Amino acid sequence: MNLFFFCAFKLAFVGIMRVKSSIKCKVKKNKLGWGTKLCYGAGNLGYGSMGQTVSSFIMFFGTSVLGLPGILVGLTIAITSLWDGLSDPLIGYLSDRTKSKFFGRRLGHMLFASFALAINNILLWSCPSGSQAFMLMWLLVFLLLQETFNTFFATPYSALCIDIAPDYNDQTKTQGFKTVFYIMGLILPSVLMYIFMGSTAGTQAQFNRTGYIHIALVNSALALLCGMTTIIGTRKRVRAMPNYDKAMLEETLQPDASRESQSTNASINNTYASAKNNQSNINQQNSESKKGRKGEKADNGKKRHSLSTIMAGYVDTFKKKNFRIVMLGYSVCLIATVFISSVGMHLFTFCYHFSSMQISTLMICLFGGAIASQFLWVNVVKKYDKKQTLIFALCVMLFGIAMTSITFLFRTYTTPDRIFWFVLMCLFVCGIGSGALYSLPHSMYADVVTMEQYATGVNNAGRYTGYYTFTYNFSNSVALLFIGLLLDVVKFDSSQPVQALSVQTGLGRIVFFGSAIAITLAIIVFSKYGIKRSDVLKVQIEANEMEGAQAKTKGKIKGG
Repeated sequence: MNLFFFCAFKLAFVGIMRVKSSIKCKVKKNKLGWGTKLCYGAGNLGYGSMGQTVSSFIMFFGTSVLGLPGILVGLTIAITSLWDGLSDPLIGYLSDRTKSKFFGRRLGHMLFASFALAINNILLWSCPSGSQAFMLMWLLVFLLLQETFNTFFATPYSALCIDIAPDYNDQTKTQGFKTVFYIMGLILPSVLMYIFMGSTAGTQAQFNRTGYIHIALVNSALALLCGMTTIIGTRKRVRAMPNYDKAMLEETLQPDASRESQSTNASINNTYASAKNNQSNINQQNSESKKGRKGEKADNGKKRHSLSTIMAGYVDTFKKKNFRIVMLGYSVCLIATVFISSVGMHLFTFCYHFSSMQISTLMICLFGGAIASQFLWVNVVKKYDKKQTLIFALCVMLFGIAMTSITFLFRTYTTPDRIFWFVLMCLFVCGIGSGALYSLPHSMYADVVTMEQYATGVNNAGRYTGYYTFTYNFSNSVALLFIGLLLDVVKFDSSQPVQALSVQTGLGRIVFFGSAIAITLAIIVFSKYGIKRSDVLKVQIEANEMEGAQAKTKGKIKGG
């Protein structure tokens, strides 16, 4: 009897270990390699550097270098940012519907954008002297083109992560690579400012136009190089990934692994045959409509591509709780960064009276803290859910802003060189808190998209990414317009090298109160997020089980 139980236990144990081994082999096979992650993340370096240069310098460049009114510069930037938001769902939808054997859904758009951005970025910062109307029109046209090409790169690029890294942990790690390169891109403009704008301490070379052109040349070359690295480095993985929509359809048709293989295969074939017949009928109706009905609109197939249909999809997506929370929470977080980046140059130049080299050092320290904190947040998120980790990080950032505001109150009682070191430490704390902001919201949104794809069986990652970027770009446009208005309200005058004390106080209030209120609202919004790690892992386990059942069924079909 004991021998019988021993043998039974051994057989059960061996069976379990075989199943476990097969699952591990399958997971390992689908894992994303370090080289691919590295190539994917590299794309964010050039894009991040170029975007941060515009975010940090364009308001100062327009008001203090070109001498344009703050409200007009703010309105110009707000219009282009709003257009960026409107174009995101369109490009996302186009990316989802793109079919290319060579580039897949995303890479072709990214290739076009890499070259277009490199050229347009140089023209943007090469604005010649002229009337206010001429310079405003120059900024408007080339900023609109810049945002358009940004969308052609960024939206497919973000969706590409979901396509090539469907695994929960793999996706978090890939987002980590993306974040590190992005933060390096955020630091780079400050390094370039240190190189091209100022040779000695005490000078304020941030008013020099030539320096901005040199920075633009470096950014354009880097964006082109990094974009090509991502395209070449991920193309093999893109072509190796299965048709996700078809796989999801097969999974929904096979909820039970014990279903008869022939019946399952027939149902799949029938479904695809039906879909093809429907599509052929639609195409036939399209041709008949073009020939015989001039006044009628296109049929249902074309309606699916209209802007109104896409925006209606945005409204439906926004009604879903977790989509809405991440989109709103991240948008409010970015409003805080807009206040800091857009008015930060004004604050450090006209209130603290820092030199260009000191300002670049501060920015390097800020983003250096964000990079240094990545290891911290990666380890914290292993123990706690993403929501708790993000809220804690935002509290750290809020503490750093409060400490920086104290240095602002005491700046008139000491010299700029002395207060500089206190501001440096405070900004490093802000950087540690902001480190989580560059990765966790994106990872949380990717989890929401993954849950939605599993529930519906349709891969709309590009469109969802477009909705995501549309939301925060729209909020950014409103914030930038508001900031431009506030600069005029506090009576900021770019022609004056030394601003009145009341103007300095107004600039401080814009930065500190604006960013603190935005972060507090973001904490409140993210506290409502409802997806946990266990929810995503459960979905992925079920998907793996269904995939295993599929493989088993196909094996029986081949064997029979």
